[in-house]
Amino acid sequence: MHDTEINAWLAQSEWPEWTKHPIAGDASSRRYFRLKKDGCSPLILMIDVAGDTDRFALMSRALYDWGLAAPDIYFHDSAAGIMVISDLGTTDFAAHIASHPADEVTLYRATTDVLRVLHDSPKTLLLNRITPEVAADMIGLAAEHYATQQYSGAALRDAMLRAYTNLVNPDPHLALRDFHAENLIWRPAQEGSDRVGLLDFQDAVYAPAGYDLMSLLRDARRDVSLAVADEMMAHFCTQISKNQPDMSAHLACVSVQRNLRILGIFARLASQDGKVKYLSLLPRVWDHLLTDLAHPALLDLRKVVTANLPTPTSETLQRLGAK
Repeated sequence: MHDTEINAWLAQSEWPEWTKHPIAGDASSRRYFRLKKDGCSPLILMIDVAGDTDRFALMSRALYDWGLAAPDIYFHDSAAGIMVISDLGTTDFAAHIASHPADEVTLYRATTDVLRVLHDSPKTLLLNRITPEVAADMIGLAAEHYATQQYSGAALRDAMLRAYTNLVNPDPHLALRDFHAENLIWRPAQEGSDRVGLLDFQDAVYAPAGYDLMSLLRDARRDVSLAVADEMMAHFCTQISKNQPDMSAHLACVSVQRNLRILGIFARLASQDGKVKYLSLLPRVWDHLLTDLAHPALLDLRKVVTANLPTPTSETLQRLGAK
């Protein structure tokens, strides 16, 4: 939808005198605008013509029912892909921590408590599920878009399937998936879970425990110290079960699967969509991979990954940017 079409829609909507201000989007085709009018609380206009706004609406209602801070929906045209939703705030976690680094543990601990709510939420939604087979298939993007021609996609898929089957507890729990510091809004004036505003949850699935936790702690866009990450993992494991056995191998394997997929996604965005800014994130994603592949239980998977995927050197990044 072009700006002229958006302006025409806005002129005939309930908010004709409101001004729209673009908000930086994510890697998807969605577009966001902040709607403002003097004396009124701002709203968010979301345009997602190619996506599934019905899924966003479903998830928003569910999260709200569970006492979490998801946007209210004031207008929804599913066919047109238009939504007007409440504005949860302007300061995401990454921005707040950049200016208040001493608050990092407070924000991440509050978010880990939110993840416990998601972990314990009823399994009543009709969502896809990440099984070991699905997890192994999902990393095919790394073979297609990141690897060199000598890469063996089948070898990595088989190694991931073995690791996921042997190390990951398959019990499903709600995962919002794109769970990172730029998709979380810090709302310090609120209390409890309401301090953590949730965005970008339309691709939610049922996944093994800790899927979103590792998305948060192995953030492709900002560095989280290993000390903070270890503290949050311990806090999460304590929260979900006081008698929980050691989950370190489980969480490491879940994290490796996520980051292998991210390698492929970011490489595709750079090589096919011309979004070369994502290439600068690949070294951090690679470091996350090596951190979790250092777990002794992942020795076999580590051998396959390092044998078949190139380190994101300057030459590797140049190759991806030139595709």
